Formats: sequence, C-alpha cells, structure tokens
Amino acid sequence: MAKLTLKIVDKDKQIICERTGEDFVDLVYMHEYQEGDCILVETDTRKIHLNLQVDDALGAAFVYLTDNLEYRIPFGEKRICHSPKAFYGSRHYLYVEKTPEYHVQMYRNLALNPADQHRNTFCYPHASANVETRGESVFAAKNAIDGVRANLSHGEWPYESWGINRQKDAAIRIDFGRMIRTDRVVLYTRADFPHDSWWTRVTLHFSDGSDIDWNLKKSSLPHVLEFPAKEITWISMDQLIKADDPSPFPALSQIEVYGTVVDC
Repeated sequence: MAKLTLKIVDKDKQIICERTGEDFVDLVYMHEYQEGDCILVETDTRKIHLNLQVDDALGAAFVYLTDNLEYRIPFGEKRICHSPKAFYGSRHYLYVEKTPEYHVQMYRNLALNPADQHRNTFCYPHASANVETRGESVFAAKNAIDGVRANLSHGEWPYESWGINRQKDAAIRIDFGRMIRTDRVVLYTRADFPHDSWWTRVTLHFSDGSDIDWNLKKSSLPHVLEFPAKEITWISMDQLIKADDPSPFPALSQIEVYGTVVDC
C-alpha cells in the first residue's frame, strides 16, 4: 500500500486543506484559488506510477513520480495555455491513485502528461526545450504533451503549441523517468496556413544512441512513424528543416510516443 496525500498550500506554504489515503485519495476544494497557491502530491513510496488529476478540466495523467510533486496553480499569462475552465471558480476536484499493475502494462501514449510544468522534474513524462518563443506559455514545450491536438490555429488554448522562435538549432526532449519500450511516434505539426510553415524533415534521437531522419509533408493530419521497438528513457527531436515557404513559423502541436513500460 502507498500512503498518498493531497494538499493545497498558499503562497506562504501554509496548508489550506489536505487529505490522506492509501493507494487513492481525492480532494474537493470549495474555494477560489489565489495567486501563489500550490497543489502538493506527497507519497511515502518513491518511483511510483500514479493516475493524477490536478484539475477536472485537464483530466487525469498517467505519471511516474520519483519524489513529491509541487504543482503551481497558473495565473495570468501562465493560464492561457489551459482551458479557461481549468482552475477557475470555487469548485475543484483533484485525485491521485496508485496505478493498478494491469493499467501500468497497457500499450499507450507514454508522452501524455497534461500536468507537466517547467519545475516538475520529479514527475514524468516531462518535456523540455532549448527555446520557447518569447518565453510565452502558449509556446512552451509542455504544450506538446498535454493531449490537445488542435493545430489549425495558434495562440491561446486549444491552439497552444511548442514554438521555436525561428531558432535554427531548436530541440525538444521528452524524458520518461524510467525505461520504456516504444515502436511508434506520432507528430501533429501546427497547420495554421498560411501563417505557419512546416518542417520537411526532422531527426529523432533516442537514449539508446540511435536516431531516425523523418521526412514530413505539409499537412494538418498526424505524421506517423513506426519502427522496430526500442528500449529508451528519453527521446528528442532536432535538425528541424523548414520548408521553402514565406512563413517563418513552423511549430509542434503534439508529440505522442506509443509503447509500454519496461521498469515497473
């Protein structure tokens, strides 16, 4: 059994409310969030698979936690990459549960994590990049793993994306925190044409030392790449070759990495 605790704390780290349970705990918070509030997820078991919901508008995430998690409630500009229903109002439902073994073993998109944040280096999967356009939340790397595939526009939710600010050496990386086995990657490139351009080729790098050059087309449809299964802990994408097109703005709406967990 895993002891799980959910807390909401204010900007001074004072506990507003909390609940604790074994293998499952939920929390109903009947107040409006204030700037500086955080959600804390605490467990007496490190390296644990969890189903985590920090807000009912975001939905649950299958995550791998290696330490306690602090999730900062977004406000202002940091909020517009989320649904306007997220973290809004005075009625919130949160939960965390230890993932059943049969659920851990499922073949799924192991890059999906709508609860990812810049600081969440103990909660996987986690997205990072060497550039995010103007540092704006609507162009953050985490948007590429939040499960929102809408790619026919750009800017506020649901059209958030990973933006590269025209940087030629732009790169994004997805860390899984443990070994996974994958044989399929799907990309949704942003397709707000003619505002957007597109990439004709990208290169995927894997933690096992292998890489794949991937030719892409101008499309709003998913790009699907299948390959012999690889056991990896991270995947990255760089060498983004832009099309010969007047627009300087290629971007990534979503990356999906399908497979199973090796280390449980």
